[in-house]
Amino acid sequence: MIPQPIISTLRSGVSFWRHRSVLVTALRLQALNFRSVRCRFTSAPGTVRSMEDILTRVVVPLPTYETREKSPPPPESNSVEFMHFYKSLEKEEKSQLLATLSHDFGVDHKGVSELAGKLLDTQLRDLATILQVEDRLRYSLTPRYKQLLNHISRVEGGVKFLVDLRADLLEIISSKGSDSPHIRDLNGTLKSLLSEWFSVGLLRLERITWQSPCEILQKISQYEAVHPVRNWTDIKRRVGPYRRCYAFTHAAMPGEPLVVLHVALTEDISDNIQSIVRELATLDLEEDVNKVNTAVFYSISSSQAGLQGVELGNVLIKRVVRELQSEFPHMSQFSSLSPIPGFSSWLLGMLSQHRKEGRMELLTEREWREVADVTNTAPDTNALDALRKLISTGEWTRSERLVHVLEPALMRLCAWYLYGEKRRGYTLNPVANFHLQNGATMWRLNWHADTSPRGVANSCGIMVNYRYFLQETPSNSAAYMHNKVITVTEQVLGLVSQFQKNSKL
Repeated sequence: MIPQPIISTLRSGVSFWRHRSVLVTALRLQALNFRSVRCRFTSAPGTVRSMEDILTRVVVPLPTYETREKSPPPPESNSVEFMHFYKSLEKEEKSQLLATLSHDFGVDHKGVSELAGKLLDTQLRDLATILQVEDRLRYSLTPRYKQLLNHISRVEGGVKFLVDLRADLLEIISSKGSDSPHIRDLNGTLKSLLSEWFSVGLLRLERITWQSPCEILQKISQYEAVHPVRNWTDIKRRVGPYRRCYAFTHAAMPGEPLVVLHVALTEDISDNIQSIVRELATLDLEEDVNKVNTAVFYSISSSQAGLQGVELGNVLIKRVVRELQSEFPHMSQFSSLSPIPGFSSWLLGMLSQHRKEGRMELLTEREWREVADVTNTAPDTNALDALRKLISTGEWTRSERLVHVLEPALMRLCAWYLYGEKRRGYTLNPVANFHLQNGATMWRLNWHADTSPRGVANSCGIMVNYRYFLQETPSNSAAYMHNKVITVTEQVLGLVSQFQKNSKL
């Protein structure tokens, strides 16, 4: 018989080792969690798969060159499982998954190098042999994950999933969450696929009216990025008499407008946005065709961040022009009324730069004296500091005298910003770049065109018309795209010349 003290000692020892085992297991699990994010997706009771496990199973190996046309596709459940898995992850986990997918399941670089060497060795062979090796090399450059993307696009909701996934990729890249060239390559591959899936022939042009489904009207309101919709009465006005709203849709994303264009039907080209988006009298009017001579494109908004870089807006404008010409054969004028995002920020940067360099050329001496007089400052750097503060807060709009004094200065500065400030030879302003690529003419700058707080903050209340002379748009577009030539009117050029003369550029 074992004595009681020995039994107690043995029990204590067993308890110690049991607790130690539990502790060690817990520590190992904690370490594992740091090394590998664990998935919330459960495919069977009690089964939780890791990120690596999911990717290894759903990203199938690239078929050999000989069997590329004969290999059966992976089961649809693979795509569905990956979609559920990805949606279950937090933001940082999604970033890690995409980094792993792009790095570990991309191109077989070793195989590509071997085929590239083989291609060099076959240059003296017959043409058929060279072409076959080139085709093999081309096929070997296909990333493994491209197959997964293609298969996802074929399941229900797959295209929308991939559009949203690319939005996540763009956010990772823009936020510097990853500088990996593999991530950029994944983004480029997906963008190329989306450009094919959303080609012109697969898009459907829809006119949005007050009779359109409520869900569509709500999305149109939510997606409006240029002039925010305030309420249901506001959206009713924007799809009512003397207004048109068009959207591109795609069969793979039912109920989702891809890009939306708002148009005002007017007698002449509008010079302010207030008369378009705040006009109350148009709600119950019957359209008089004789009063419709002009189409003013006053807002174009992309609703899908993941389709950035996929050309939709320029195609939409061309399609809408044809639609309006069919409805109003006598319509002779087509123009935008566009915001100038970034002008105020650029101007504040210029004022700060001139402050450091002790330069005062942005305004004339008389204009500086007027600013100094209104702000009770000396007509030197103190006036410059005061003006910079007025611009940053929008307070200058509350003084009729300042509004009058600053009009010529801000108009010529804005003209130079649109016409003279460049990136790689093209205009710096993204809206200007968009319309100039389409072949529009930089036609007229409009003072006090957007007096909303947003308009004042973004562009000091100035807006610009880009006019579409339909017979000239192809040549204008070619001149801009190939030779970086901006087609512009005398009004804008005159303002640019005033800026250059005053600033000694």
